[in-house]
Parts: sequence; C-alpha cells; structure tokens
Amino acid sequence: MIVLDDQQTAAALPYDLLADEIAAVLRLAAAGKAHAPLRTVHEMPGGVSLLLMPAWDERLGAVKRISVHPRNPARGLPASSAELLVFDASDGRGLLLADGNVVTRRRTAALSLLAARTLRSEPPRRILVIGAGAQAEAHAQAFVTAFGPERLFIYNRTLSRATALAGKARSWGARAQTVPLPERVATEVDCVISATASRTPVVPAELPEEACVIAVGAFTPQMAEVPPELLRRAAVVVDTLEGARAEAGDLIQAQIDWDRVTPLAEALDSPPTSATVVFKSVGSALFDLAAARLLYGM
Repeated sequence: MIVLDDQQTAAALPYDLLADEIAAVLRLAAAGKAHAPLRTVHEMPGGVSLLLMPAWDERLGAVKRISVHPRNPARGLPASSAELLVFDASDGRGLLLADGNVVTRRRTAALSLLAARTLRSEPPRRILVIGAGAQAEAHAQAFVTAFGPERLFIYNRTLSRATALAGKARSWGARAQTVPLPERVATEVDCVISATASRTPVVPAELPEEACVIAVGAFTPQMAEVPPELLRRAAVVVDTLEGARAEAGDLIQAQIDWDRVTPLAEALDSPPTSATVVFKSVGSALFDLAAARLLYGM
C-alpha cells in the first residue's frame, strides 16, 4: 500500500486539477455512478467525536476517518486527526493511505474554486477572505494561484492571525492586506470567502450586485456565516442538497425555500443568471473520492 505524508498528499492534489476531478465526480454522481452516504458521527469517551465518510465509484472506494479531540490543544497536539484510505472497489484491497487533514483542506478549497469558475462570468479580481485558519489559508492560496487577483483583503477577529495569513499570501505573489472589519471593503470586492466557525453572520449584507459569496465555514445547523437578507435576494447554490438540508445552518436558520436552491452538479451545465450568487458547502465524501481518484492516478 502507498502511504503519503502531508507534504506528499498536498503535492499530489493541485487545486486546479482537483477542481476538474470534483466536477467529473459530481457528474458521475448525477448519473448514479458515484455514491456518498451522509457522514456518520459517533461520540466517544472524553468528548471525542469520530466521523466516518465513505464514497465509491465503479473502480475506487474511499473512507475518511476524522477524530476530534477537544483536550489535544492543551497537550500540544492537533485538535483533529484524519486519514483517507483508498481501496479497490472490486476486491477491497487497500491501495493508498493519505493525510486526511490535507485532503479536507485542499478538496474544500478546490470545490470553492470550481464554484467560482462556474458561477462567475469573469475571474474574481478583488477578494475578501473572512477567517485566518487552515481553510482560509487553503482558499487564499487556491484563489491566488488560479486567478491572480488584483487585491486580497483578509479579516480575522485576531489581528495577528490575519497579519500572518496576509504575509503568506504576499509570498505567493498576492497584493494582500488586513482590514479591521469586513464592512470596510464590502463595496469594493467581487468575491467574499468566509471560512469561520461563527454562529452569527460575518459576511456583510450589503455587497456589490455582481458579487459571489463562497461560504464554507458553517457546517452544523447551529452555525451561520451568511445573513438571511443576503440569502433571500441572491441565487443560492450548494455542494449537495442532501448535505445542505442536514447541516447548512445559514440556510436552515434563514428558512430558505429549498425549491430555489441549486446543487452545483446542475449549475455546472446551467449556472444561475442572478447577479449575486451564494455558494454554500458543508462537505461530502464525494469530494474525498475526487481526491482519491487524483491521488491514485498520480
């Protein structure tokens, strides 16, 4: 079995190629040739949560194990640990083991990249990133690499973390700066990426008419990053309808009319015509499967 560490996993998953692979898997799923049940969550002793995410197509299967350990930071250890196991769907042979945390970061950012490419007629030129954690960093890197925006604004409640991310973005060639509040630049940007664990909206309600919002941080019914008034006037696209109905707190709390919500698989061929678009993702093992296909085909 091939075993990849974090650096090898990242090197094997370029954002642009992974975005293309996600599109291919979404089309396979729409045709009934790829499958991903909703993830299961189990509570373990000591407040530990165990998440299992399986997916498969006609050739490969993938299972990602994630465990979240609230006491780990005090021990000097990461709060979460994860691996992605890739196996032969026909005979069950284990083929590859990859760093699950890296897979999650890169496939989520690649999914957002695919959404931005699909839902916008032109590449975003002025981007606001809300958050400064691992997902915010992955998204900033993916969008800078793919689009080379004119400006990159970064907001985080902890200024030092925003400053650190801005420094990294400048090392990638971006004109990046921190902002004291998202509202300060809301009227200047054409894309907002929100990657926080907030329980109250952090995305400004007033954005330019042509803006695209990529909301990836809120992944439980109790969380929300996008204000209801913005959701009600924008076209809403989600990664999968099943996942969004179960976990997208932004949409659940806004009591969104699900009949006007479009899954990304449909938008790939028929993107919405509304000027303002919100893309909401909560994650799916389908995107891990896309990473598995790319990893094993390397």
